[in-house]
Amino acid sequence: MSDKPASPARGRKKTAPPAQQPPQEEVVVRLPLTDLHPFPDHPFQVRDDEEMRETIQSVKEYGVIVPAIVRPREEGGYEIVAGHRRKYACEQAGLDTMPVLIRNLDRDAATIIMVDSNLQRENILPSERAKAYKMKLEAIKRQGARNDLTSPKISAKLRSDDEIGQQMGVSGDTVRNYISLTNLVPELMQMVDDGKIALSPAYQIAALKPEEQQILVTTIDYEQATPSLSQAQRMKKFSQTGKLNEDSMLAIMSEEKKSEKFSLTFDGDRIRKYFPKSYTPLQMENTIIKLLEAWQKKRQRSQER
Repeated sequence: MSDKPASPARGRKKTAPPAQQPPQEEVVVRLPLTDLHPFPDHPFQVRDDEEMRETIQSVKEYGVIVPAIVRPREEGGYEIVAGHRRKYACEQAGLDTMPVLIRNLDRDAATIIMVDSNLQRENILPSERAKAYKMKLEAIKRQGARNDLTSPKISAKLRSDDEIGQQMGVSGDTVRNYISLTNLVPELMQMVDDGKIALSPAYQIAALKPEEQQILVTTIDYEQATPSLSQAQRMKKFSQTGKLNEDSMLAIMSEEKKSEKFSLTFDGDRIRKYFPKSYTPLQMENTIIKLLEAWQKKRQRSQER
């Protein structure tokens, strides 16, 4: 008989370690277009422009390359989170189905994805950007409120609008200014979208009361002119002191505008994508000037031939 002590594990059945569950992969499925419904209060228009015509032609030749993102609806069917333009292109191309990824998203998560997937596009109207920023801001705030309810310690956070600005490569002030445009009455918002009112005076006008904005609409029609930045700033001050009425509005709008030094302002969102993220506004300006100088020399050479 051996004097060697028995192993503690002897006689026990070995148990295998728990199996690691592989991450569940998303599966692309094809759904009838009739089952796909637009995102409620979707801020981005589906325009039948040259870009859309190119998309339709691409869908006819190659189909939809990038699947849309949808989420189930309680009332049946699916809500489009990203892919409204692709669905329209399929309809125009004569297709009945479309490839999609189905995700179980809550309203706020879906809103954030919807906004982010559209804001990178070119030719976005100021009204679309303003409404999109506002929708994303409200969704982030609701998410933060829910997290705070379950978190024992609330850590310091960036303002939500500053957070959105960082994600989009713009300042928090730019986000706040765009969101202020949602306070414009429809007639003035349309003038901003049409380029008749510049963004800088529009931010000031957005602070006016709705009834004061309606007076401005009438005054613009009467004067056949839109307010400059300095005029819009004076209107805002008059409004804050309760002195803005038809007479003071007309007096401001009928003033002869001072000849101002010519200046051209670019929307940072539109040109940021052409530069490295590390570039400052001054570096971007210098690069643009150099490109314009090269373009001018090229034109002069072609004219001399």
